[in-house]
Amino acid sequence: MTTRLETLIDQGTGREPADIVLKGGKFFDLVTGELVASDIAICGDRIVGTCGDYAGKIEIDISGKIVVPGFIDTHLHIESSLVTPHEFDRCVLPYGVTTAICDPHEIANVLGTEGIQFFLDSSLETIMDIRVQLSSCVPATHLETAGADLPIEKLLPFRDHPKVIGLAEFMNFPGVIYKDPICLAKLEAFYGDHIDGHAPLLRGNDLNGYLSAGIRTEHECTTAEEALEKIRKGMHILVREGSVSKDLHALMPLLTERLSPYLALCTDDRNPLDIAEQGHLDYMIRTAIAHGVEPLAVYRAASISAAKAFGLRDRGLVAPGWRADLVVVDSLENCKAEMVFSAGRKVTDELFATRRPVAPVGLDSVKARPVQAMHFGVPFTEGETPVIGVMPGKIITEHRRYRLPANGNQTGVDLDRDIIKVAVIERHGKNGNHANGFVQGFGLKKGAIASTVGHDSHNICVVGVSEDDMAMAANRLGEIHGGFVVVEDGKVTGEIALPIAGLMSLEPYEVVRDTLHHLRQAAYALGTTLQEPFLQVAFLPLPVIPHLKISDKGMVDVDRFALIG
Repeated sequence: MTTRLETLIDQGTGREPADIVLKGGKFFDLVTGELVASDIAICGDRIVGTCGDYAGKIEIDISGKIVVPGFIDTHLHIESSLVTPHEFDRCVLPYGVTTAICDPHEIANVLGTEGIQFFLDSSLETIMDIRVQLSSCVPATHLETAGADLPIEKLLPFRDHPKVIGLAEFMNFPGVIYKDPICLAKLEAFYGDHIDGHAPLLRGNDLNGYLSAGIRTEHECTTAEEALEKIRKGMHILVREGSVSKDLHALMPLLTERLSPYLALCTDDRNPLDIAEQGHLDYMIRTAIAHGVEPLAVYRAASISAAKAFGLRDRGLVAPGWRADLVVVDSLENCKAEMVFSAGRKVTDELFATRRPVAPVGLDSVKARPVQAMHFGVPFTEGETPVIGVMPGKIITEHRRYRLPANGNQTGVDLDRDIIKVAVIERHGKNGNHANGFVQGFGLKKGAIASTVGHDSHNICVVGVSEDDMAMAANRLGEIHGGFVVVEDGKVTGEIALPIAGLMSLEPYEVVRDTLHHLRQAAYALGTTLQEPFLQVAFLPLPVIPHLKISDKGMVDVDRFALIG
Protein backbone atom coordinates (compact mmCIF):
# COMPACT_ATOMS: atom_id res chain seq x y z
CA MET A 1 0.00 0.00 0.00
CA THR A 2 1.32 3.44 -0.95
CA THR A 3 1.82 5.71 2.05
CA ARG A 4 0.67 9.32 2.20
CA LEU A 5 4.27 10.50 2.03
CA GLU A 6 4.93 8.38 -1.06
CA THR A 7 1.84 9.82 -2.73
CA LEU A 8 2.99 13.35 -2.00
CA ILE A 9 6.36 12.59 -3.57
CA ASP A 10 4.87 10.86 -6.61
CA GLN A 11 2.48 13.72 -7.31
CA GLY A 12 5.19 16.32 -6.67
CA THR A 13 7.56 14.68 -9.16
CA GLY A 14 4.78 14.36 -11.70
CA ARG A 15 4.89 10.56 -11.78
CA GLU A 16 1.23 10.61 -10.82
CA PRO A 17 -1.46 13.22 -11.60
CA ALA A 18 -1.97 15.65 -8.74
CA ASP A 19 -5.31 15.71 -6.96
CA ILE A 20 -5.89 19.33 -8.02
CA VAL A 21 -3.94 21.58 -10.37
CA LEU A 22 -4.47 25.32 -10.71
CA LYS A 23 -3.46 26.17 -14.27
CA GLY A 24 -2.81 29.32 -16.26
CA GLY A 25 -2.22 31.77 -13.42
CA LYS A 26 0.67 33.22 -11.46
CA PHE A 27 1.64 32.99 -7.80
CA PHE A 28 3.12 35.70 -5.61
CA ASP A 29 6.52 34.56 -4.37
CA LEU A 30 6.86 36.13 -0.93
CA VAL A 31 10.58 35.35 -0.86
CA THR A 32 11.63 37.21 -4.02
CA GLY A 33 8.60 39.44 -4.50
CA GLU A 34 8.09 38.10 -8.04
CA LEU A 35 4.89 37.07 -9.79
CA VAL A 36 5.73 33.61 -11.15
CA ALA A 37 3.76 32.05 -13.99
CA SER A 38 3.25 28.44 -12.97
CA ASP A 39 0.86 25.59 -12.35
CA ILE A 40 0.18 24.82 -8.70
CA ALA A 41 -0.26 21.16 -7.87
CA ILE A 42 -2.09 20.03 -4.72
CA CYS A 43 -2.11 16.59 -3.10
CA GLY A 44 -4.48 16.23 -0.20
CA ASP A 45 -3.83 19.17 2.14
CA ARG A 46 -0.37 20.02 0.73
CA ILE A 47 1.08 21.92 -2.18
CA VAL A 48 3.34 19.51 -4.06
CA GLY A 49 4.29 21.42 -7.19
CA THR A 50 5.16 24.92 -8.40
CA CYS A 51 7.39 26.41 -11.11
CA GLY A 52 6.38 23.79 -13.65
CA ASP A 53 3.61 22.13 -15.62
CA TYR A 54 1.39 19.52 -13.98
CA ALA A 55 -1.47 17.22 -14.91
CA GLY A 56 -4.26 16.83 -12.39
CA LYS A 57 -7.24 14.64 -11.66
CA ILE A 58 -9.03 17.98 -11.31
CA GLU A 59 -7.72 20.94 -13.29
CA ILE A 60 -8.96 24.48 -12.62
CA ASP A 61 -8.27 27.30 -15.05
CA ILE A 62 -7.19 30.47 -13.20
CA SER A 63 -5.85 32.36 -16.21
CA GLY A 64 -5.23 36.01 -15.44
CA LYS A 65 -5.43 35.43 -11.69
CA ILE A 66 -2.86 35.48 -8.91
CA VAL A 67 -2.45 32.93 -6.12
CA VAL A 68 -1.32 34.13 -2.69
CA PRO A 69 -0.98 32.23 0.61
CA GLY A 70 -4.06 32.09 2.84
CA PHE A 71 -4.36 34.98 5.27
CA ILE A 72 -3.75 34.55 9.00
CA ASP A 73 -5.64 36.68 11.53
CA THR A 74 -3.15 36.64 14.38
CA HIS A 75 -5.36 37.93 17.17
CA LEU A 76 -9.12 38.06 17.48
CA HIS A 77 -12.02 37.35 19.74
CA ILE A 78 -14.52 35.42 17.65
CA GLU A 79 -17.18 36.41 20.18
CA SER A 80 -16.92 39.99 18.92
CA SER A 81 -18.20 38.82 15.54
CA LEU A 82 -21.38 38.05 17.53
CA VAL A 83 -21.68 34.62 15.89
CA THR A 84 -20.52 31.11 16.74
CA PRO A 85 -17.18 29.77 15.52
CA HIS A 86 -19.07 27.77 12.87
CA GLU A 87 -20.74 30.92 11.52
CA PHE A 88 -17.51 32.89 11.76
CA ASP A 89 -15.89 30.18 9.65
CA ARG A 90 -18.61 30.49 7.02
CA CYS A 91 -18.50 34.30 7.14
CA VAL A 92 -14.76 34.95 6.95
CA LEU A 93 -13.14 32.02 5.11
CA PRO A 94 -14.51 33.16 1.71
CA TYR A 95 -12.52 36.39 2.20
CA GLY A 96 -9.30 34.37 2.26
CA VAL A 97 -8.73 34.02 6.02
CA THR A 98 -7.66 30.39 6.29
CA THR A 99 -6.18 30.58 9.82
CA ALA A 100 -7.55 32.45 12.82
CA ILE A 101 -5.69 32.63 16.13
CA CYS A 102 -8.36 33.34 18.69
CA ASP A 103 -8.49 34.11 22.38
CA PRO A 104 -11.84 32.94 23.86
CA HIS A 105 -11.29 35.52 26.57
CA GLU A 106 -14.82 36.91 26.38
CA ILE A 107 -16.74 33.66 26.78
CA ALA A 108 -14.17 32.49 29.33
CA ASN A 109 -14.90 35.52 31.52
CA VAL A 110 -18.57 34.52 31.50
CA LEU A 111 -18.45 30.70 31.58
CA GLY A 112 -14.88 29.77 32.46
CA THR A 113 -13.63 26.38 31.25
CA GLU A 114 -17.01 25.58 29.68
CA GLY A 115 -16.50 28.48 27.29
CA ILE A 116 -12.95 27.42 26.37
CA GLN A 117 -14.12 23.84 25.77
CA PHE A 118 -16.87 25.13 23.45
CA PHE A 119 -14.27 26.89 21.34
CA LEU A 120 -11.92 23.92 21.27
CA ASP A 121 -14.74 21.58 20.26
CA SER A 122 -15.77 24.02 17.53
CA SER A 123 -12.20 24.39 16.27
CA LEU A 124 -12.09 20.66 15.51
CA GLU A 125 -15.07 21.02 13.17
CA THR A 126 -14.47 24.25 11.25
CA ILE A 127 -13.09 24.30 7.71
CA MET A 128 -10.66 27.14 8.46
CA ASP A 129 -7.93 26.35 10.94
CA ILE A 130 -8.95 27.98 14.19
CA ARG A 131 -6.13 27.97 16.74
CA VAL A 132 -6.83 28.80 20.37
CA GLN A 133 -4.72 30.63 22.91
CA LEU A 134 -5.67 30.01 26.52
CA SER A 135 -7.15 33.05 28.18
CA SER A 136 -4.62 34.43 30.65
CA CYS A 137 -6.69 37.06 32.47
CA VAL A 138 -9.92 35.59 33.83
CA PRO A 139 -11.03 37.60 35.65
CA ALA A 140 -9.49 40.53 33.81
CA THR A 141 -9.36 42.63 36.97
CA HIS A 142 -10.32 42.55 40.62
CA LEU A 143 -12.08 45.90 40.04
CA GLU A 144 -15.11 44.26 38.43
CA THR A 145 -17.18 41.10 38.92
CA ALA A 146 -16.68 38.45 36.24
CA GLY A 147 -18.57 35.22 35.78
CA ALA A 148 -15.56 32.95 36.21
CA ASP A 149 -12.06 32.53 37.60
CA LEU A 150 -9.34 30.65 35.70
CA PRO A 151 -6.20 30.11 37.77
CA ILE A 152 -3.34 28.21 36.20
CA GLU A 153 -4.66 24.89 37.52
CA LYS A 154 -7.74 25.21 35.32
CA LEU A 155 -5.76 26.15 32.20
CA LEU A 156 -3.17 23.37 32.28
CA PRO A 157 -5.58 20.55 31.27
CA PHE A 158 -6.07 22.32 27.93
CA ARG A 159 -2.39 22.86 27.24
CA ASP A 160 -1.82 19.77 25.09
CA HIS A 161 -4.96 20.11 22.98
CA PRO A 162 -3.95 19.99 19.28
CA LYS A 163 -5.51 23.39 18.60
CA VAL A 164 -3.87 25.23 21.51
CA ILE A 165 -0.88 27.47 20.69
CA GLY A 166 -0.05 28.97 24.06
CA LEU A 167 -1.11 31.65 26.51
CA ALA A 168 -3.35 34.44 25.26
CA GLU A 169 -2.84 38.19 25.58
CA PHE A 170 -1.36 39.00 28.97
CA MET A 171 -3.33 42.13 29.72
CA ASN A 172 -2.32 42.54 33.33
CA PHE A 173 1.05 44.07 32.55
CA PRO A 174 1.27 45.88 35.91
CA GLY A 175 0.87 42.42 37.45
CA VAL A 176 3.84 41.21 35.40
CA ILE A 177 6.02 44.20 36.23
CA TYR A 178 5.26 44.02 39.95
CA LYS A 179 5.47 40.20 40.08
CA ASP A 180 1.92 39.36 41.11
CA PRO A 181 2.01 35.69 42.19
CA ILE A 182 -1.04 34.73 40.12
CA CYS A 183 0.52 36.28 37.02
CA LEU A 184 3.88 34.68 37.65
CA ALA A 185 2.33 31.22 38.05
CA LYS A 186 0.79 31.45 34.57
CA LEU A 187 3.92 32.85 32.99
CA GLU A 188 6.12 30.20 34.59
CA ALA A 189 3.84 27.42 33.38
CA PHE A 190 3.97 28.62 29.76
CA TYR A 191 7.53 29.91 29.73
CA GLY A 192 9.11 28.78 26.47
CA ASP A 193 5.73 28.44 24.76
CA HIS A 194 4.07 31.25 22.89
CA ILE A 195 2.82 34.00 25.22
CA ASP A 196 0.82 36.74 23.56
CA GLY A 197 1.22 40.31 24.79
CA HIS A 198 -1.08 43.20 25.55
CA ALA A 199 0.66 46.29 26.85
CA PRO A 200 -0.84 49.53 25.50
CA LEU A 201 1.58 52.47 25.71
CA LEU A 202 4.12 50.49 27.76
CA ARG A 203 7.63 51.80 27.08
CA GLY A 204 11.14 51.99 28.51
CA ASN A 205 12.42 49.77 31.28
CA ASP A 206 8.92 48.68 32.27
CA LEU A 207 8.54 47.27 28.76
CA ASN A 208 11.89 45.51 29.17
CA GLY A 209 10.66 43.87 32.37
CA TYR A 210 7.44 42.79 30.68
CA LEU A 211 9.31 41.23 27.76
CA SER A 212 11.73 39.49 30.07
CA ALA A 213 8.82 37.28 31.15
CA GLY A 214 8.88 35.66 27.69
CA ILE A 215 6.12 37.69 26.00
CA ARG A 216 6.68 38.03 22.26
CA THR A 217 3.68 39.53 20.39
CA GLU A 218 1.67 42.72 20.75
CA HIS A 219 -1.50 44.07 19.10
CA GLU A 220 -2.06 47.23 21.16
CA CYS A 221 0.36 49.65 19.46
CA THR A 222 -1.40 52.84 18.38
CA THR A 223 1.60 54.83 17.10
CA ALA A 224 4.53 53.98 14.84
CA GLU A 225 6.94 55.23 17.50
CA GLU A 226 5.58 52.82 20.12
CA ALA A 227 5.56 49.93 17.65
CA LEU A 228 9.13 50.59 16.53
CA GLU A 229 10.45 50.51 20.09
CA LYS A 230 8.71 47.20 20.65
CA ILE A 231 10.09 45.78 17.39
CA ARG A 232 13.59 46.85 18.43
CA LYS A 233 13.06 44.97 21.65
CA GLY A 234 12.15 41.75 19.87
CA MET A 235 8.36 41.91 19.72
CA HIS A 236 6.36 40.88 16.69
CA ILE A 237 3.78 43.64 16.15
CA LEU A 238 0.25 42.66 15.13
CA VAL A 239 -1.20 45.58 13.18
CA ARG A 240 -4.86 45.87 14.19
CA GLU A 241 -7.87 47.12 12.27
CA GLY A 242 -11.16 46.15 13.90
CA SER A 243 -14.61 47.64 14.22
CA VAL A 244 -13.52 50.00 17.01
CA SER A 245 -9.73 49.89 17.26
CA LYS A 246 -8.27 51.16 13.99
CA ASP A 247 -4.48 51.32 14.00
CA LEU A 248 -3.62 50.45 10.41
CA HIS A 249 -3.12 54.02 9.19
CA ALA A 250 -0.94 54.94 12.16
CA LEU A 251 1.31 51.90 11.66
CA MET A 252 1.50 51.94 7.85
CA PRO A 253 4.92 53.67 7.85
CA LEU A 254 6.35 50.47 9.36
CA LEU A 255 4.87 48.19 6.69
CA THR A 256 8.03 48.01 4.60
CA GLU A 257 9.97 45.18 3.02
CA ARG A 258 12.63 45.55 5.73
CA LEU A 259 10.27 45.39 8.70
CA SER A 260 7.58 43.06 7.32
CA PRO A 261 9.20 39.94 8.86
CA TYR A 262 8.34 41.45 12.26
CA LEU A 263 4.77 42.50 11.47
CA ALA A 264 1.47 40.66 11.11
CA LEU A 265 -2.19 41.62 10.74
CA CYS A 266 -5.13 41.16 13.09
CA THR A 267 -8.69 42.37 13.61
CA ASP A 268 -9.16 41.79 17.37
CA ASP A 269 -12.87 42.69 17.29
CA ARG A 270 -14.84 42.92 14.02
CA ASN A 271 -18.55 42.39 13.43
CA PRO A 272 -20.33 40.81 10.43
CA LEU A 273 -21.75 44.12 9.20
CA ASP A 274 -18.29 45.65 8.84
CA ILE A 275 -17.06 42.45 7.22
CA ALA A 276 -19.90 42.58 4.70
CA GLU A 277 -19.36 46.26 3.94
CA GLN A 278 -15.55 46.29 3.89
CA GLY A 279 -14.07 42.82 4.19
CA HIS A 280 -11.65 41.31 6.67
CA LEU A 281 -7.86 41.05 6.31
CA ASP A 282 -8.37 41.59 2.58
CA TYR A 283 -9.65 45.07 3.47
CA MET A 284 -6.44 45.79 5.37
CA ILE A 285 -4.33 44.61 2.44
CA ARG A 286 -6.28 46.71 -0.09
CA THR A 287 -6.18 49.77 2.12
CA ALA A 288 -2.45 49.51 2.80
CA ILE A 289 -1.55 49.13 -0.88
CA ALA A 290 -3.85 52.03 -1.83
CA HIS A 291 -1.86 54.19 0.61
CA GLY A 292 1.49 53.27 -0.89
CA VAL A 293 2.53 50.18 1.07
CA GLU A 294 4.54 47.70 -0.99
CA PRO A 295 2.43 44.63 -1.84
CA LEU A 296 5.28 42.35 -0.80
CA ALA A 297 5.36 43.87 2.69
CA VAL A 298 1.64 43.62 3.42
CA TYR A 299 1.17 40.15 1.89
CA ARG A 300 4.10 38.91 3.97
CA ALA A 301 2.51 40.39 7.08
CA ALA A 302 -0.78 38.69 6.20
CA SER A 303 0.75 35.22 5.87
CA ILE A 304 4.36 34.05 6.24
CA SER A 305 5.36 36.62 8.89
CA ALA A 306 2.23 35.80 10.86
CA ALA A 307 2.86 32.07 10.62
CA LYS A 308 6.44 32.40 11.86
CA ALA A 309 5.42 34.62 14.77
CA PHE A 310 3.14 31.90 16.14
CA GLY A 311 5.22 28.86 15.27
CA LEU A 312 2.97 27.65 12.45
CA ARG A 313 5.81 26.32 10.34
CA ASP A 314 3.69 24.61 7.66
CA ARG A 315 1.96 27.62 6.07
CA GLY A 316 2.46 31.07 4.61
CA LEU A 317 4.14 30.38 1.25
CA VAL A 318 3.04 29.01 -2.12
CA ALA A 319 5.69 26.29 -2.22
CA PRO A 320 5.97 22.47 -2.32
CA GLY A 321 5.49 20.80 1.04
CA TRP A 322 3.53 23.70 2.50
CA ARG A 323 -0.08 23.55 3.60
CA ALA A 324 -2.43 24.24 0.70
CA ASP A 325 -4.09 27.32 2.16
CA LEU A 326 -4.45 29.42 -0.98
CA VAL A 327 -6.36 32.46 -2.14
CA VAL A 328 -6.94 33.16 -5.83
CA VAL A 329 -7.26 36.94 -6.20
CA ASP A 330 -8.07 39.18 -9.15
CA SER A 331 -5.03 41.38 -8.51
CA LEU A 332 -2.65 42.17 -5.70
CA GLU A 333 -4.09 45.68 -5.40
CA ASN A 334 -7.79 44.73 -5.27
CA CYS A 335 -7.23 41.58 -3.21
CA LYS A 336 -10.66 40.23 -4.08
CA ALA A 337 -10.82 36.53 -3.23
CA GLU A 338 -12.33 34.69 -6.18
CA MET A 339 -11.46 31.20 -4.97
CA VAL A 340 -10.18 29.92 -1.62
CA PHE A 341 -8.57 26.62 -0.67
CA SER A 342 -8.32 25.52 2.96
CA ALA A 343 -5.98 22.57 3.52
CA GLY A 344 -6.37 21.68 -0.15
CA ARG A 345 -10.17 21.82 -0.12
CA LYS A 346 -11.94 24.28 -2.38
CA VAL A 347 -14.24 26.37 -0.19
CA THR A 348 -17.88 25.90 -1.20
CA ASP A 349 -21.26 25.87 0.51
CA GLU A 350 -21.21 22.08 0.18
CA LEU A 351 -17.94 21.93 2.10
CA PHE A 352 -19.41 23.90 5.00
CA ALA A 353 -22.31 21.44 5.09
CA THR A 354 -19.91 18.64 6.06
CA ARG A 355 -19.17 20.13 9.49
CA ARG A 356 -20.67 18.57 12.60
CA PRO A 357 -22.58 20.98 14.87
CA VAL A 358 -21.43 21.84 18.38
CA ALA A 359 -24.09 22.38 21.04
CA PRO A 360 -24.36 25.99 22.30
CA VAL A 361 -23.48 26.84 25.88
CA GLY A 362 -24.32 29.55 28.39
CA LEU A 363 -27.92 30.09 27.31
CA ASP A 364 -28.96 31.36 30.74
CA SER A 365 -26.04 33.58 31.69
CA VAL A 366 -27.86 36.90 32.15
CA LYS A 367 -28.94 36.96 35.79
CA ALA A 368 -29.13 40.67 36.51
CA ARG A 369 -31.75 42.03 38.87
CA PRO A 370 -34.46 44.25 37.32
CA VAL A 371 -33.70 47.97 37.60
CA GLN A 372 -35.72 51.17 37.72
CA ALA A 373 -34.99 54.72 36.58
CA MET A 374 -34.08 55.76 40.14
CA HIS A 375 -31.17 53.32 40.11
CA PHE A 376 -29.36 55.52 37.58
CA GLY A 377 -29.24 58.63 39.72
CA VAL A 378 -25.95 60.31 40.68
CA PRO A 379 -26.16 62.60 43.75
CA PHE A 380 -25.13 66.17 43.00
CA THR A 381 -21.90 67.46 44.50
CA GLU A 382 -20.12 70.77 44.09
CA GLY A 383 -16.97 70.79 41.99
CA GLU A 384 -15.88 68.71 39.03
CA THR A 385 -17.19 65.27 38.16
CA PRO A 386 -15.05 62.56 36.50
CA VAL A 387 -16.08 61.87 32.91
CA ILE A 388 -14.89 59.08 30.59
CA GLY A 389 -13.76 60.62 27.31
CA VAL A 390 -14.38 58.45 24.26
CA MET A 391 -11.77 58.66 21.50
CA PRO A 392 -13.33 57.57 18.18
CA GLY A 393 -11.44 54.73 16.50
CA LYS A 394 -9.67 53.74 19.73
CA ILE A 395 -10.38 51.75 22.85
CA ILE A 396 -8.12 53.99 24.90
CA THR A 397 -10.09 56.76 26.60
CA GLU A 398 -9.32 60.00 28.38
CA HIS A 399 -9.94 60.89 31.99
CA ARG A 400 -11.81 64.19 31.89
CA ARG A 401 -13.41 66.34 34.56
CA TYR A 402 -16.30 68.81 34.21
CA ARG A 403 -18.67 70.82 36.34
CA LEU A 404 -22.03 69.27 35.53
CA PRO A 405 -25.47 70.83 36.05
CA ALA A 406 -27.74 69.96 38.95
CA ASN A 407 -31.11 68.33 38.34
CA GLY A 408 -32.73 68.76 41.74
CA ASN A 409 -30.44 66.89 44.11
CA GLN A 410 -29.01 64.81 41.27
CA THR A 411 -26.20 65.44 38.77
CA GLY A 412 -27.65 65.97 35.32
CA VAL A 413 -26.41 65.28 31.83
CA ASP A 414 -25.00 68.08 29.67
CA LEU A 415 -26.06 67.60 26.06
CA ASP A 416 -24.36 70.80 24.93
CA ARG A 417 -21.04 69.24 25.85
CA ASP A 418 -22.10 65.72 24.78
CA ILE A 419 -21.97 64.34 28.34
CA ILE A 420 -24.49 61.60 29.13
CA LYS A 421 -24.83 58.83 31.70
CA VAL A 422 -23.17 55.43 31.73
CA ALA A 423 -23.94 52.55 34.08
CA VAL A 424 -22.51 49.07 34.63
CA ILE A 425 -24.79 46.43 36.14
CA GLU A 426 -23.49 43.07 37.40
CA ARG A 427 -25.23 40.31 35.43
CA HIS A 428 -23.63 37.04 36.56
CA GLY A 429 -25.91 36.74 39.60
CA LYS A 430 -23.12 37.14 42.13
CA ASN A 431 -23.61 40.42 43.99
CA GLY A 432 -25.99 42.72 42.09
CA ASN A 433 -23.48 45.58 41.98
CA HIS A 434 -24.49 48.72 40.07
CA ALA A 435 -22.24 51.69 39.26
CA ASN A 436 -23.12 54.97 37.55
CA GLY A 437 -20.99 57.62 35.88
CA PHE A 438 -20.73 59.95 32.91
CA VAL A 439 -19.27 59.64 29.43
CA GLN A 440 -18.48 62.15 26.69
CA GLY A 441 -18.29 61.45 22.99
CA PHE A 442 -21.32 59.38 22.00
CA GLY A 443 -23.36 62.24 20.56
CA LEU A 444 -26.65 60.91 21.94
CA LYS A 445 -29.45 63.47 22.22
CA LYS A 446 -32.07 61.08 23.58
CA GLY A 447 -32.77 57.46 24.48
CA ALA A 448 -30.38 54.73 25.59
CA ILE A 449 -28.18 51.91 24.30
CA ALA A 450 -27.50 48.80 26.38
CA SER A 451 -25.28 45.74 25.94
CA THR A 452 -24.33 42.52 27.70
CA VAL A 453 -21.10 42.60 25.69
CA GLY A 454 -19.04 44.55 28.20
CA HIS A 455 -15.32 43.91 27.96
CA ASP A 456 -13.86 42.15 29.74
CA SER A 457 -16.12 40.98 32.53
CA HIS A 458 -19.23 41.27 30.35
CA ASN A 459 -21.64 42.86 32.72
CA ILE A 460 -24.46 45.02 31.38
CA CYS A 461 -23.35 48.44 30.18
CA VAL A 462 -25.89 51.17 29.44
CA VAL A 463 -25.35 54.66 28.07
CA GLY A 464 -28.17 57.12 27.78
CA VAL A 465 -29.81 60.47 28.20
CA SER A 466 -33.05 59.25 29.78
CA GLU A 467 -32.96 57.22 32.98
CA ASP A 468 -36.32 55.65 32.12
CA ASP A 469 -34.97 54.53 28.76
CA MET A 470 -31.78 53.22 30.39
CA ALA A 471 -33.84 51.08 32.78
CA MET A 472 -36.00 49.74 29.94
CA ALA A 473 -32.95 48.87 27.85
CA ALA A 474 -31.19 47.07 30.71
CA ASN A 475 -34.28 45.06 31.64
CA ARG A 476 -34.93 44.08 28.04
CA LEU A 477 -31.48 42.49 27.91
CA GLY A 478 -32.57 40.08 30.61
CA GLU A 479 -35.70 39.17 28.66
CA ILE A 480 -33.77 38.29 25.47
CA HIS A 481 -30.92 36.55 27.40
CA GLY A 482 -28.34 39.08 26.34
CA GLY A 483 -27.46 41.18 23.33
CA PHE A 484 -27.80 44.82 22.27
CA VAL A 485 -30.87 47.01 22.79
CA VAL A 486 -31.77 50.52 21.64
CA VAL A 487 -34.58 52.40 23.38
CA GLU A 488 -36.08 55.72 22.29
CA ASP A 489 -38.86 57.53 24.20
CA GLY A 490 -39.96 54.44 26.07
CA LYS A 491 -39.96 52.07 23.10
CA VAL A 492 -37.48 49.42 22.00
CA THR A 493 -36.50 50.53 18.50
CA GLY A 494 -33.81 47.93 17.84
CA GLU A 495 -32.38 44.79 19.41
CA ILE A 496 -30.38 41.68 18.73
CA ALA A 497 -30.46 38.61 20.97
CA LEU A 498 -27.08 37.08 21.84
CA PRO A 499 -28.07 34.17 24.10
CA ILE A 500 -24.78 32.22 23.96
CA ALA A 501 -23.14 33.63 27.11
CA GLY A 502 -24.80 36.98 26.30
CA LEU A 503 -22.17 37.33 23.55
CA MET A 504 -23.12 35.33 20.45
CA SER A 505 -26.20 34.72 18.34
CA LEU A 506 -27.78 31.41 17.48
CA GLU A 507 -28.63 32.79 14.04
CA PRO A 508 -26.69 32.58 10.75
CA TYR A 509 -24.23 35.41 10.21
CA GLU A 510 -26.43 36.87 7.44
CA VAL A 511 -29.25 37.40 9.96
CA VAL A 512 -26.84 38.98 12.44
CA ARG A 513 -25.43 41.23 9.69
CA ASP A 514 -28.87 42.46 8.62
CA THR A 515 -30.02 42.96 12.22
CA LEU A 516 -26.89 44.98 12.98
CA HIS A 517 -27.71 47.25 10.08
CA HIS A 518 -31.12 47.99 11.61
CA LEU A 519 -29.54 48.43 15.05
CA ARG A 520 -27.06 50.91 13.71
CA GLN A 521 -29.86 52.95 12.15
CA ALA A 522 -31.77 52.90 15.45
CA ALA A 523 -28.66 54.16 17.26
CA TYR A 524 -28.08 56.87 14.66
CA ALA A 525 -31.66 58.05 15.26
CA LEU A 526 -30.60 58.86 18.84
CA GLY A 527 -27.96 61.22 17.45
CA THR A 528 -24.80 59.16 17.95
CA THR A 529 -21.86 60.23 15.81
CA LEU A 530 -19.85 57.04 16.33
CA GLN A 531 -19.39 54.66 13.43
CA GLU A 532 -19.63 51.62 15.70
CA PRO A 533 -21.65 52.66 18.78
CA PHE A 534 -22.36 49.16 20.06
CA LEU A 535 -18.79 47.96 20.37
CA GLN A 536 -17.90 51.37 21.78
CA VAL A 537 -20.49 50.75 24.50
CA ALA A 538 -19.03 47.28 24.97
CA PHE A 539 -15.55 48.66 25.62
CA LEU A 540 -16.60 51.33 28.13
CA PRO A 541 -16.65 48.99 31.18
CA LEU A 542 -13.03 48.03 30.69
CA PRO A 543 -10.92 48.56 33.79
CA VAL A 544 -8.74 51.62 33.52
CA ILE A 545 -5.02 51.63 34.04
CA PRO A 546 -3.17 54.88 34.46
CA HIS A 547 -0.94 56.18 31.72
CA LEU A 548 2.45 54.60 32.04
CA LYS A 549 4.26 56.49 34.73
CA ILE A 550 4.71 53.64 37.14
CA SER A 551 7.10 54.23 39.99
CA ASP A 552 8.92 51.62 42.02
CA LYS A 553 6.18 52.00 44.62
CA GLY A 554 3.39 51.41 42.11
CA MET A 555 2.30 55.06 42.07
CA VAL A 556 0.87 56.33 38.82
CA ASP A 557 0.15 59.44 36.82
CA VAL A 558 -3.65 59.73 36.55
CA ASP A 559 -3.76 62.53 33.98
CA ARG A 560 -4.69 60.09 31.23
CA PHE A 561 -6.14 56.62 31.19
CA ALA A 562 -5.73 53.68 28.85
CA LEU A 563 -8.31 50.93 28.70
CA ILE A 564 -7.45 47.26 28.81
CA GLY A 565 -9.25 45.42 25.99
